Order: sequence, then structure tokens, then C-alpha cells
Amino acid sequence: MKKLALLATALAMFSSSAMAADMAVKAVKAPPPPPFEPWDFAFGAALMSDYVFRGITQSNHKPSVAAYFEPRYNVTKDLQLYIGAAGESISFPNRAAAEIDIYGGIRPTFGIFAFDFGVWGYLYPGGSCFNAAALPGSGIPGSDSSCAASPFGNSDPITGGLPINGNFAKKSASFYEGYAKLNININDQWAVGFNEYYSPNFLNLGAWGNYASITAKWTAPSTIFGSSGVGMYISGEFGRQWLGTSDSFYGTTIASPLGGGPFPGGIPEPSYNTWNIGIGFTYKVFTLDLRYTDTSLSKGDCNAFTSDYTARFDGSFTPINPGGFSSNWCGATGIAKLSADLTAISNLK
Repeated sequence: MKKLALLATALAMFSSSAMAADMAVKAVKAPPPPPFEPWDFAFGAALMSDYVFRGITQSNHKPSVAAYFEPRYNVTKDLQLYIGAAGESISFPNRAAAEIDIYGGIRPTFGIFAFDFGVWGYLYPGGSCFNAAALPGSGIPGSDSSCAASPFGNSDPITGGLPINGNFAKKSASFYEGYAKLNININDQWAVGFNEYYSPNFLNLGAWGNYASITAKWTAPSTIFGSSGVGMYISGEFGRQWLGTSDSFYGTTIASPLGGGPFPGGIPEPSYNTWNIGIGFTYKVFTLDLRYTDTSLSKGDCNAFTSDYTARFDGSFTPINPGGFSSNWCGATGIAKLSADLTAISNLK
């Protein structure tokens, strides 16, 4: 009887173990994959100490705010269509109210290769013609209908009189670019990018513009900051902006003391190199980016290109800058930017 009792106990234990094993297997069964959701949208905002575009300040080295909204449609997990709108506060010579960006394109992905093709429109509403008669033969009112209302040009919106630096600008600086970008995610830490932008009329100068750049980014391993949720990266970019010849609005009959000009039909806009490098820290949806940026433009060529309303005379003569005024809008500067970026699927569910 004792043997039978022991056998019954053993069978009961074996049966209980088998049932527990079955239950354990059922407990770790993988849940079904979430359904594919084609629609998504991204949005965000930023506060920056200076709004710099391709090495040149757009906000007169003053703080700027920005925001964007981007609806997206995922045709497949590797093919995305998108449109977007963005806005930034600026400080242009023509006193445009803001920069408004409208853009759209397609993003196909093949393994580690992420492409982006699209068109970007830069709109600057609320501008007014800035001092079309500053210099004899410069900023000819008839060459731009937006400046033809007054035969004397327009006064400086800052001082109420003619700008002492003689610069001038059209009422509208709006333009568009087509672009193609490639980002290669080598691994979890390293990525490199290649970018190409082309505009037939850059900043409405009448000159074509072509910008090409290469970027690199290193993302620190998550173990560096432990479980704090803080991330870090280091990134940089080197690019070149090529420019054609402006239209006659920006032409001048005045010759430079260096022997350049005159250019009554338009000045050859200065092509230049630009670069930046910085470090960023991320936490949840927030990013703090600290960056150094610079260009190869001289202060004189910077003045001729930007029509900087704050330019001052210091003898910075160049072949396209016969007045000798200089601008610091294209020089070395540091930028601190705090931004928040969210997507509906990742952050709002």
C-alpha cells in the first residue's frame, strides 16, 4: 500500500509540473503585431539664440522662434509621403513679417539608405521695397515692379531716412528649391548624409542657387547616462553655396576701388563655403543643441549678398562691394537651440 501511495503522489506531482509547464508556455506567447497605421503627423517648436541658414543669420543675430507641422502618409513601412508647413521669426532688410515654409516630398528607405526628395517654398510676407534709390544706378525702381511706386525709393524702416550704408532690397525675397537627400545609418551610433538643393531664383535675387553638403552624426551609447533617459550626439556639416548673377535691380554703375565693376546688369553673387559643428542633449521629446557655425565670406561680400541694414563702413571693398561697407551677418557665431519634436503615433498614444 505504501508503494501505491508513493506512486500516486509521484504521478500527481508529474501531472502538476506538466500543467505548470503548459501554463508557462501559454503565458509567454507573443501578442499579435499591431495593425499597420498609414497616417501620422509630426509637429514641434523651437527657441534659438540666432536663426542661421547656411551660415548666415536670418534674425540679425537676435533670438528667433520656430514651429512646424508635418502630416505623413506611409504607403508601406519603407515609403512615406509628406507635406509640411513651418514658420520662423526673422529680421530682413525689407522688414518681412516672418519666414513661412511650405514643403512636400517622398521618403523611400532601402535598408540603411534613407532618401528624401521634394520641393521647399520659402515665403516672406509683409515686406516692403527697401531703399531702391540708395546709390545712383543701383536698385533701379523699374527693374522690380514692387519698388516702382516711389521714384525716390523707400526710406530706412529703422531710421526713417536713407540708409547710411546705401543697401537696398526688393519687397519680396520669396523663392523655392528642389532637393534630394540621402542619409546612411551605418549603425546605431554613426550616420552620414548627402544633400543637394537647387533654386532657379535664390532669394528672388535673379540669380540661380545650388547648395550641396555632407553631414555626419555620432550618437552616444545609451549606457553613458545610465537609466536617466538623457541622450547625447555630436554632429557637423560642411557645405558649399554656389550662386549665379543677380538681375539688374541689384546692379550698380559704380566701380570698385579694387577694379571690379561696374555691374549695371547685376552683380555676380559670391559663392561660399559654410560649416558647423555642435553637441546636442536629448530627453524625451526635448533637444538642447549647442552649435558653432561660420562661412568663408568676407565682410564686404557678405554685405553685397545680404543687403544688411546694419552694415557699417570700414573699408571692406571687394569687386562687388564698391561702397566699402561691411556686414557681420556671415561670420562665426554660436547658437543655442531648445526644441521639442513629437509624432502622433510615438508620443500621443
